[in-house]
Amino acid sequence: MKTALVRGVSSAIGSCELTHFTRQPIDVAKAERQHRAYVGALRDLGCRVHELPADPTLPDSVFVEDTAVLVDGVAVIARPGAASRRKEIDAIDAFLSLRLPVLRIESPGTLDGGDVLRVDRTLYVGTSGRTNAAGIVQLRAGLASYGYEVRAVRVSGCLHLKSAVTEVGDGLLLIQNEWVDADAFSDCTCIEVDPQESRAANALRVGAEIVYPAAYPRTAARLRDSGLRVRLVDVSELAKAEGAVTCCSLIWDAAAVCPS
Repeated sequence: MKTALVRGVSSAIGSCELTHFTRQPIDVAKAERQHRAYVGALRDLGCRVHELPADPTLPDSVFVEDTAVLVDGVAVIARPGAASRRKEIDAIDAFLSLRLPVLRIESPGTLDGGDVLRVDRTLYVGTSGRTNAAGIVQLRAGLASYGYEVRAVRVSGCLHLKSAVTEVGDGLLLIQNEWVDADAFSDCTCIEVDPQESRAANALRVGAEIVYPAAYPRTAARLRDSGLRVRLVDVSELAKAEGAVTCCSLIWDAAAVCPS
């Protein structure tokens, strides 16, 4: 069974960190409704969902993906590149350390989970404004004994690697070529986002289905044309905070957990 960890929408989400977006007013009540629908989709797809309470002091805390990297047998507690987000890891660390062996990224390393794309036993890690070389070195060293290869990938024009590329099937990626070089994923097959939907590369694979933003119907059609099952969700308010569908959950396979 898949297990998902989520966290409620902070009432302070309007004060979130922004890098590539212009700040817009965020309707908190609408964002909460959208988040509930997103969580409902995870449950419908068979996930056992654990929900941490919202924290009014941590504007970005709904975006739990950035706080950890989960692979078979271990959780890596991240160290977010934005200093304002580092307190977010406390609740995540406390939750995960009761369920998984835990490694931690330490200073001077920084690592956002949104920069880490797992494809089988390879972790592609974006060198972005949030993840630095020291963080990547620590991740590589920590996961070597678990049989994972870590490859650094240059990202430009977007917040995280998974803003530019996500996995939608075994060895099948959805990609925005303007933000990341497709040659870095030469072992994979790539579906390009529709040219009219530049921000459409973030998709969340849950089992046999793809949870995907309703805002990008052209790219959703490309996914369906490739034989994929797509479940649309409205995350328009969360998107104003530079969030996307992978950002709002940490998902792992409970059957793959190794004893500590």
